[in-house]
Amino acid sequence: MTVYYSDNVVTPRGIISAYVIVEDNKIKEVIKEYSGDFIDYSDKVILPGFIDVHVHGWGRGSYSIENTPESIIKMGEDQAREGVTGFLATTLNASLEDTYQYIKTANEVYNTHIEGSKLLGVHLEGPFLSVKHKGMQKEEFCLDPNMEIMQKFYDLQEDKSMIKLMTMAPELPGAKEVIQFCHANGIQISIGHSGATFAEISELKEFGLGGVTHMFSGMSGLHHRELGVAGTALYYEDLMCEFAKQTGITVRHEAFDITYRIKGADGIFMTTDCIGSARRKEPSYQYTRGINYIPNGDTLIMKYDSGKVEEVDLSNYESIRTIEMSYIDSIREMLKHTPMTYLEVAKITSTNPAKYIGLDASKGRIQAGYDADLTIVDNDMKLVETVVEGKRVFVS
Repeated sequence: MTVYYSDNVVTPRGIISAYVIVEDNKIKEVIKEYSGDFIDYSDKVILPGFIDVHVHGWGRGSYSIENTPESIIKMGEDQAREGVTGFLATTLNASLEDTYQYIKTANEVYNTHIEGSKLLGVHLEGPFLSVKHKGMQKEEFCLDPNMEIMQKFYDLQEDKSMIKLMTMAPELPGAKEVIQFCHANGIQISIGHSGATFAEISELKEFGLGGVTHMFSGMSGLHHRELGVAGTALYYEDLMCEFAKQTGITVRHEAFDITYRIKGADGIFMTTDCIGSARRKEPSYQYTRGINYIPNGDTLIMKYDSGKVEEVDLSNYESIRTIEMSYIDSIREMLKHTPMTYLEVAKITSTNPAKYIGLDASKGRIQAGYDADLTIVDNDMKLVETVVEGKRVFVS
């Protein structure tokens, strides 16, 4: 048994001074009085564990690039160093054979123990995406929704609960049947890489559209005569807005802030959408940041459009983590521009994503009976400790 104390425990009933009693992998109690040994985090903040439902790769592993069990394990180990307690390994739009292999790869890790963040399932980002709004996805692999393909995705799972989320363009032919199938089988659908109209989304929403992937990016924008995907997400209270890492580059901080003012903390959740750039095998260009990535053996060379050149040591995690913005760094950056209470932070980082992927009966809250997933930070939102199902997987 492990007991944590803080003057700032973020619970569904508010921020309280309390002892959080952890036994095995569960929160046994959250109580005011306790006599016995405890870990004293009086001046720290104990949040429910961060959940990242859109991450292709992080740190020393990239599921989307490497497509190996080891890559998922490395992601989990390194996500815990950034406060993440659970994640969905996320595919890139790829050939059908590669996508089938993504599912087979995840089968080997799902329901196994990682010394770090837990693999909560898979997020299929594709292949049912719009060519017009493909963004950085590969055009040749964008397909119209097809029930035969979707059925094979589903059947390849050893545990039929593993695929938790799918990003798709609902305006494409055949979408309705796939949406209905996913909804019936516990797979959340996010609208992404899509040019769907307000009318198209309104018609299909009742069949299982839950929200949007990387709000504002890879979608039709808001116009006063056609709301597009972005405007429709703002209009409907029950469509959740997922935001990727808040660098201020892909989505300006002001655009995030406008969304927050409209949707509130109940209508947003945070992800990273990181690719795991340290694992790139071939030279590539990232247009939003203006960087050429050039693998060079044990280092990665980053050539910026500005002329700046950096070389990252791939054997050093502290160097690797600077290539992309981590989950906790994104939250800290976001808070500089959109101040929130810790209760609101808990919603957008834990409670909302847990609910979105159907895990809200066990995750996303500091409450008796829930999994003991804790992200402990200081008042500057710097990570102090990460606890995953009762295990202290990272202590700064």
